Amino acid sequence: MGKSLSYDIAAIIILTLLLISCVMRKLTSGTPNRLFLAFISVNWIAGLFDIWAVTLDNANSTSSFALNFAHSGYLIVHNFTVPIYVLFVISLTDTWHKIRRNFIIQFILWMPFLTVLAALLTNPFTKKMFQVSGGYQRGEWFFLIYAAIAIYAVFAVGYMIYYREIVEFSKFCAVMSFIPIGFIALLMQLLSPSTLVEMFGSAISLFLVSIGAQKPEEIVDSDTQLMKYSAYATDMKRNYHNKKSVDVVMLNLGNFSVINTMMGYDFAMQVLDDAVERIHKVNLFTGGKADLYYLDRGRFRMVFDERDREWAEKAAEALVASMMEKRDFNDLDVTLLPFVVLAHCPEEIKDFKTLMTFGMDFHEKLKFEGRVMHVEEVFHKGLLEIQGNIDKIIEDALEFKRFQIYYQPIYSVEKGKFVSAEALLRLFDPTYGFVSPEILVTAAERSGAIHRIGDYVLEEVCRFIADDEFRSLGLEYIEVNLSVKQCLRVNLADKILGIMAKHRVSTEYINLEITETAAGDTQEVMTENLRRLHRAGVSFSLDDYGTGYSNIKRVVQLPLKIIKLDKTFVDEQDNPKMRVVLKNTVAMLKDMDMEIVVEGIETQEMVDFFAELQCDFIQGYFFSKPIPKPEFISFIKSYT
Repeated sequence: MGKSLSYDIAAIIILTLLLISCVMRKLTSGTPNRLFLAFISVNWIAGLFDIWAVTLDNANSTSSFALNFAHSGYLIVHNFTVPIYVLFVISLTDTWHKIRRNFIIQFILWMPFLTVLAALLTNPFTKKMFQVSGGYQRGEWFFLIYAAIAIYAVFAVGYMIYYREIVEFSKFCAVMSFIPIGFIALLMQLLSPSTLVEMFGSAISLFLVSIGAQKPEEIVDSDTQLMKYSAYATDMKRNYHNKKSVDVVMLNLGNFSVINTMMGYDFAMQVLDDAVERIHKVNLFTGGKADLYYLDRGRFRMVFDERDREWAEKAAEALVASMMEKRDFNDLDVTLLPFVVLAHCPEEIKDFKTLMTFGMDFHEKLKFEGRVMHVEEVFHKGLLEIQGNIDKIIEDALEFKRFQIYYQPIYSVEKGKFVSAEALLRLFDPTYGFVSPEILVTAAERSGAIHRIGDYVLEEVCRFIADDEFRSLGLEYIEVNLSVKQCLRVNLADKILGIMAKHRVSTEYINLEITETAAGDTQEVMTENLRRLHRAGVSFSLDDYGTGYSNIKRVVQLPLKIIKLDKTFVDEQDNPKMRVVLKNTVAMLKDMDMEIVVEGIETQEMVDFFAELQCDFIQGYFFSKPIPKPEFISFIKSYT
């Protein structure tokens, strides 16, 4: 009775479908995908050789050449499958740079394969691996194949366990399934030589890897067919974990959001498709050396291995030139604003969090120059480190009470004295020094720590107001800032009133300051918070008036007492048109019974100008910068 070919034929069908699936799912680029394709292809070829060899055996072929060629072909091709599997495992951990530097690992990887290959190639002369005279029979060296498989299996398991932290659990299970399934199939074939299930077991394992580890929908952006944000984050986090050096070309299209807003989704998608095409051309120019990602909102990344560092610089230059070329879309000329920054990681950007924070909005902070910029020229390393560690800095500051409250006095034009002050948050970290309030507040809003920080500021201010020394200063109130996120806190009113009641501070001593951004928010939670606090006697100021977010209707609707003119009014006061705007703005606000504070005053001429306009209060460096409480107390006392 001959050997059955049913399982081999089933394996060929499965492997053929997997090859088609990989092409249809566009799993053809990137090292893991290419190795997976090679893995399937080698198994497919081995399956064909196995079918041919078994067919000859079943037919009792007398052609020694055909039998030797078929069996040798199967064993030689099959000898490639296991090392390719191991290379696929390594590709999932992206640790090639470590393999290249470790001779021992390279020896383990190649010696078993080369030993078996040498034995198979010399078999026509030695007959040590198998012979076909009188029927197919295994030789005394055949155990080398199983020894090689055992070595590779142990290596793959150990490697995946060692790097388990950077491989998703589902991928870990799918890839590792190849070993027990292969072992079971091999054992079945040893016990029942007529049942050829080894290739079928490999096909089933590859199917499980395909559905468990090769998931393009999880890593490919549907609009651009580039790898998406989550894939970029996973890959870069893994690079940092593996201490792998890469060059990242960061492209943020500065005007993409404007194009999307003004021209609509369909037009923006045309622009996006064109940008993707240009990026592909740039990558083709490099020989396809970069991994390409699309994060969102016109932000792209090209990531180069350290071996291709020279290409990263060339690609960045080519990207700027290509993106600045005008394109015609539906008879409209569009010129993109490509902000391109080249970063060497981890040399210039030390950790994953800093990289992601830096890349988010650098185009909003830089002036467009139409050239490639480098990290060290656009941001100070110390600032990058602060941005990368800001969450821990904030948590440590809350735990160890490192926050400080500074006060900037506010001068009353009518009364000719200081009547109030603005409380401002400051942080001096023992490692990083002064931390910018802009970075601090942005990070705190993102993490949710802003609510604890806000409570701390109000506690400190109320503690100051409740002190007898405050009463001796003759101040009428203290201004406390509220961020946008604080305004949206459901129990904000209860929390604020509770803190004030705890310190026995009357509501007349607290003026809460909100920004125009918050004022422009139409959410009912914020509006209800402000109304409840207003009914309790708390007054409100609107900060940064004139920056363009809110509208007059919102200003009228909110319970505002004071309007603080943005510093841009002060900076452009010499402009005749701005003077007209100022005069009419002040007149309008006064007719609405609003009190007006002018910020950023630095000279006596400015004081006189805004006093003549009938602004009520002056705040700025002309009188005092924000200063710690002891200095503030001394300052106020010196003017009384």
